[in-house]
Amino acid sequence: MRPAAVRPAGRPRNPELDLAILAAAEQQLRESGYGGMSLESVAAAAGTTVPAVRRRFRSKASVAVAVIDSLRIESMTDGSGPPRSRALAVLRNFRANLLRSNSMAVVGTLLAEEHRHPELLAAFRGRLVEPRRTALRQVLAEGISRGELSDSADPDVLASMLIGSFYARYIATSDIPDDWAEQALRHVWPDARDT
Repeated sequence: MRPAAVRPAGRPRNPELDLAILAAAEQQLRESGYGGMSLESVAAAAGTTVPAVRRRFRSKASVAVAVIDSLRIESMTDGSGPPRSRALAVLRNFRANLLRSNSMAVVGTLLAEEHRHPELLAAFRGRLVEPRRTALRQVLAEGISRGELSDSADPDVLASMLIGSFYARYIATSDIPDDWAEQALRHVWPDARDT
């Protein structure tokens, strides 16, 4: 005789409701900012109740962090190939994630809330920015050690310049062209085919 399967207590969570809550919270962050977002408004926009939201998220901040976590749309490359090609792949990945619908509006909200809720911007940095900066710094350091970049170059400064160019371009024009990664990298690390 086989033992009976153990069934978890309660009703299973509805993944569609999870997505609706995140979509509603993202819209609230984009349109009203963190200060204007509430669990009540998120629940109403998602077509559910505050207790249903609280079962998934213990606080407004945890909802916001979940939205931030959902901003990642593409995983990083596997790390193979020439260093310059890997740097280009990291920058393309960063652009794709940054231009995901509403990501820049959420970034603005997080910057505005930095002094009141520093954990939100820290979550964004930790989940989206820092993994890409770390990968980029590593391939830039490899390029320096291989003599492909000046030995006086600082990988941290170069990474900041390259990633910062995406934000600067967006603020200046509300657009980041498809080939921006190539354009930005070319000024720091010329392609051997261009020389």
